[in-house]
Amino acid sequence: MKQNLPEEFLALCRSVTAKRPRTVIDHIIEHGFITTEELKEKYGYNHPPRAARDVREQGIPLDTFRIIANDGRSIAAYKFADPSKTRADKLSGRTVISKAFKQKLLEHYGSKCAIHSDALNERYLQVDHRVPFLVAGDVPSSERNVEDYMLLCGSANRAKSWSCEHCVNGIELKDETICQTCYWASPEEYSHIAMQDIRRVDIIWSGEEVSEYDRLKKKTDELQ
Repeated sequence: MKQNLPEEFLALCRSVTAKRPRTVIDHIIEHGFITTEELKEKYGYNHPPRAARDVREQGIPLDTFRIIANDGRSIAAYKFADPSKTRADKLSGRTVISKAFKQKLLEHYGSKCAIHSDALNERYLQVDHRVPFLVAGDVPSSERNVEDYMLLCGSANRAKSWSCEHCVNGIELKDETICQTCYWASPEEYSHIAMQDIRRVDIIWSGEEVSEYDRLKKKTDELQ
């Protein structure tokens, strides 16, 4: 199932140096595709979509398809997509976000998650691009604007990543303006969630509020 790929495309693939995406790329070059099972069992990547996303974030296009495993199960697999969709501007991958820039975000937004709004110790907050790197790429450290980034707790970051990885815009269209009006980029003011007509509210009770939550839940259960 090996693909007949242009030498220029293969050269770009081999220019990727980051370990995880390069592992995936090398396997696909040799075998034509890689399955989620191989990513887990052969290479020890417990979250195969993350490994595939690493490749896409390097500017190398991948297609996801289904394949029948030896035990008859249908599992996902990845192969190179149309080489013309290569994003050469992303081949250098993400640039490291410094502690100093994170401190600027903390001073600008406060030490809280942009999605859940709960106050957290800064060590539990992760810096994330408002518009996913997969769509907009990155800019040099000297050109970064705090408004283009957000602070997320681990739970919110994982939820956003999953949603963006399954969004048509993230996979195909790559339109930054669509992302900018999405809940995951602008939770305060948005018109869609991953291009779906959805509205979402996250409510958190803490401290003395927990007893009020318990009362409301009990009453809701009674009223069905």
